[in-house]
Amino acid sequence: MTDPSTPHVLIAGGGVAALETLMALRDLAGERVAITLVAPDTKLTYRPMTVAQPYSAGHAREYALAGIAQEFQADLVRDTVVEVLGEEQSVRCASGRELPYDHLVIATGAKAKPAFPGAITFGDDPAEERLQGMLADLEQGYLQRVAFVVPGETAWTLPVYELALMTARQAWSMGMDRVRFTLVTPEERPLAMFGGPASDAVASLLAGHAIDFVGSSYPTVGRGFVLADPGGRRIDADRVVSLPTLCGRRLAGVPADDSGFVPVDAHGRVPALPGVYAAGDGTDFPIKQGGLATQQADAVAEAIAADVGAPVDPQPFRPVLRGVLLTGGDDRYMRNPVAGGGGEGEVAGHALWWPPAKIAGRYLSGYLFARDDAETVEEIRHGHIEVELPLGSRAAA
Repeated sequence: MTDPSTPHVLIAGGGVAALETLMALRDLAGERVAITLVAPDTKLTYRPMTVAQPYSAGHAREYALAGIAQEFQADLVRDTVVEVLGEEQSVRCASGRELPYDHLVIATGAKAKPAFPGAITFGDDPAEERLQGMLADLEQGYLQRVAFVVPGETAWTLPVYELALMTARQAWSMGMDRVRFTLVTPEERPLAMFGGPASDAVASLLAGHAIDFVGSSYPTVGRGFVLADPGGRRIDADRVVSLPTLCGRRLAGVPADDSGFVPVDAHGRVPALPGVYAAGDGTDFPIKQGGLATQQADAVAEAIAADVGAPVDPQPFRPVLRGVLLTGGDDRYMRNPVAGGGGEGEVAGHALWWPPAKIAGRYLSGYLFARDDAETVEEIRHGHIEVELPLGSRAAA
């Protein structure tokens, strides 16, 4: 039984940032804290791989939250936090239940919504089925022009490049070499956030797959066409594939910007709410990506661990962007310190970090790798394979 005097950390959410916080806290703070995870779902879905499923290039694994919570000595509550009662240091859940906390971590993510009616929205529930239908129509010769678009509000664009490249490659494999593919994005250069070398490499991939890149453009989707502004260029399209737009979840009692995202400082603290932190896509950091969410979670866990007396020197969030671009063939690994001071970034056809996961997190990546490949992990544990976790893990020592 937990000592009632033990500081209680409540983590709201069951996604990447929430689980990274849980694992980091248990490593850094040990038994100094009691942890409760409040999540609306029963499973973690590894969403970065959903892009590969329609192309039979991978699948999104699922992991039971109950087992993870038990392994890291946390209580799991199946519910949704809807309000933070700051003065009382408690949260109210959708069920009406109130739960107290000494430290609260808001890791509830963001909400996705379609940007353009009629487009296939990646991440929407029927998107995989509609993408498979599009591929079938390509194979049967019903489609001649496909456009991939990035809404102006989107801050994480890598999936649309994966969709375009894998669709073009599959069309070629079916002998459909006359189909025209276009990618329209507000970015000046392809995946510019990863730096010059990566952007050049992605531009070469697009050109090699005959995908027309239309940059510095904000798309509007009509029936059978896309308008790229400024300039009003019309791009005819039999199908349009779009990324969604994101907005915050707007928890009552929690400050938020106009889009619903929670403002935080470099250690993840939420202003005017003592003991409250936030990490992941629901914060106001502009790039919404799983690896960055884990880095935010690590900064939060270090701050909380230090606050409860653990021998930890809490470091601020210094984002290093790591991404795997799935192409349907030779994937590309890209890394760039987006906070600056780390050069131009780098790109390679081999892993630049280990485990070579889509989500490169200090704790979560190694844990899921262990779940997926127990035999390899046994070799790691016995020193037969050297593991370099992205940010250096105290747990790996």
